[in-house]
Parts: sequence; C-alpha cells; structure tokens
Amino acid sequence: MTVNLGVGLVVALVLLIALAVVASIVGRLGIAREQVVAALRAIAQLAVVSLVVAAAVQTVWGGLAFWLLMFAIAVWTTTGRVKVRSCWPWTAAALLVGIVPVMLTVFLTGAAPLNGTTIVALGGIVTGNMMTAHTLTGRRLFAELRDKRGLYEAGLALGMERPMAIGEVTDPVIAEGLVPNLDQTKTVGLVTLPGAFIGVLLGGGSPLQAGAAQVLVLIGIMAGQACTVALMGWFVARTRIVPDDLRGVLHL
Repeated sequence: MTVNLGVGLVVALVLLIALAVVASIVGRLGIAREQVVAALRAIAQLAVVSLVVAAAVQTVWGGLAFWLLMFAIAVWTTTGRVKVRSCWPWTAAALLVGIVPVMLTVFLTGAAPLNGTTIVALGGIVTGNMMTAHTLTGRRLFAELRDKRGLYEAGLALGMERPMAIGEVTDPVIAEGLVPNLDQTKTVGLVTLPGAFIGVLLGGGSPLQAGAAQVLVLIGIMAGQACTVALMGWFVARTRIVPDDLRGVLHL
C-alpha cells in the first residue's frame, strides 16, 4: 500500500491511538498510558530516522554505521527486557553469531547487492529478529529456572556439572523462542504477506522478485535465530547470561 502524507494521515493516527486506548480501558489491560507513549515515540523516532536513513544509505560505510547503531540499541533493549544488563557482551556475541553469517551469506553469494540501502534494510530486519529471539528465549529460560529450582538442585545432587543441571531445566523449552518465525515461514503467502514482500512491490519490483526477497529474509531469520538461541542457551548453561535474581538460585 501507499500512504498519503497530509491531514488524512494525522486523523487516521489519532483515531487508531484512541482505539487502542479505549480497548485498553474497556478491557482493563492497564496499558493505555504506555500505548500513547509508544505511539508518540514511534512517530517521533521514525520521523528522525527517515531523515538519517536517507543520508546513511548513500554509501556502504554510512549503511554500516547506521546498522551498528541499530545493533547497539538492540543489545541495550533485549538485555533490559530480560534483566541481564551486566551480561551485555555475551548477549552481543549471541546476537552477532546469528546476524553475521546471514549477512555474509546474502552478500557474498550475490543474492542481494552490497550497498547502503541493503545493509540498512536487511541488517535492520535480521538484527531486530535476533533481538526478539534473545528476548523470548531469555524470558522463557529464566522463568523455567525460577520455577524448577528443585530439578536443577536434584541434578547437582546426582553429581551433574552445573551446565548439565541447568540444561535439564532449559533444554526442553529453549526452542520456544523460535516458534513465531517458524510459523510465519510456514504460512507466508497463505496467512500474511510480510514487509519484505510488500516493500519490493512498492519499490517497483515484480511479484516474483518480491517473493524471492521474502523467502530469503524468512529463511535467513530462521537460520540466524537458531544460531543466536543455540549460543544463548550455551551461555545460560555456563552462567554467562544470568539475571541477578537467579544467581542465588544457581549458587553463584
């Protein structure tokens, strides 16, 4: 779709924010204020980002610089969400192990041109999805470790090393953070037409090119998230990524 800049856009945004707030109030969700703040931040941030991106995508180095900024924000966001801020170097490594192979594969094979625009577009999509996988996995793993402390301690009592005892708790649920992307990959074109597909169409590409771009993105995300989650699980088992409240539970 295309968007007309003007009064109609402003009215639509105001009405949509109002709809979200009303639904929150009626449904007693308790997030009305957070919704308004999120909406206003999104508007302000995208207005600024649009201007910055227009300049950054002119060169490869500009694209890389902007991606590094996105990466830093992704690390800050996900470490805050799962309350492992002090573990940010390990989180950064987990994200990079998912991002770098995907980006290198796409550019070195010539599947996409190496330029500022592609670095920002593909880098943003991949980095955002690695951040999401890290957040979902962290919240799930740490919840399990809190709830199943007894299983962990039983493993230690049986003579297991700490990584193995932690794995007894986390291994059965570690892949749950990958489910959203797996479902989207399985149902793409049947349930949704994701952003990359629409973006290529709006950019003047053919439906075939749009489909190819979307498949490349989805499979890249699937591969990258698997790498990120696998390394994150390894770090968690070795207590490199652990929230402060779990240190006592894990006897650190």
